[in-house]
Amino acid sequence: MKEFLYAIRTPQTISPIQRVLKPFLTLIAGIALGILAKALDETVSNALPAFLQTLDLRNFFSRIGIWTFCGVVLSVYSKTPLRAAINSLLFFVGMIGSYYLYTVLIAGFFPRTYMMIWIFIALISPFTGYICWYAKSEHPVSVILAGIVFACIASQAFAFGFWYFDVSYVLEVILLAATCFVLYISPRQMLKVVIVGTILFFIVSPFHLFWGML
Repeated sequence: MKEFLYAIRTPQTISPIQRVLKPFLTLIAGIALGILAKALDETVSNALPAFLQTLDLRNFFSRIGIWTFCGVVLSVYSKTPLRAAINSLLFFVGMIGSYYLYTVLIAGFFPRTYMMIWIFIALISPFTGYICWYAKSEHPVSVILAGIVFACIASQAFAFGFWYFDVSYVLEVILLAATCFVLYISPRQMLKVVIVGTILFFIVSPFHLFWGML
């Protein structure tokens, strides 16, 4: 099994300082983004600068796409799959913890259901981070994993139904392009990723439509 995983992507060595510093910075980044997301959410839209109103960052940070992208970046740029798991957990614990502490202590309400969903996401993030680490490679397994990531971001960026295809959110189209950049190894690899991801997107999207009609 170890040989098979090494054939997909080989872990790199990491210095003792990096073992401590990078997880710490990842936790801080999660805390900062959680506070920023909640602060934007609590700010009246017309109180923000005009360019922030145009970008609609309040809704952007409330959607799953940006957090999926952050998890992907943390995972694929980690030196080992274990580090990817640790970094993913610390980031989401920091982000979700600061977001809901702000919600309870400053905003003054307790959204139990949503909080439990995000706690579940934090708990599974080490496993998804570990797996996602293997997406940045030219191995066929990596292409499939990267295609799944592509399809997940595309499902947020585009809306597809029986008679239409439309852009759901412009910022997430940009996020999809950034995801391709993050996962890029070679033109041939990226072409395969886009093909696999597009096929998965069109397979999954009708189920999203059916679920929305229930």
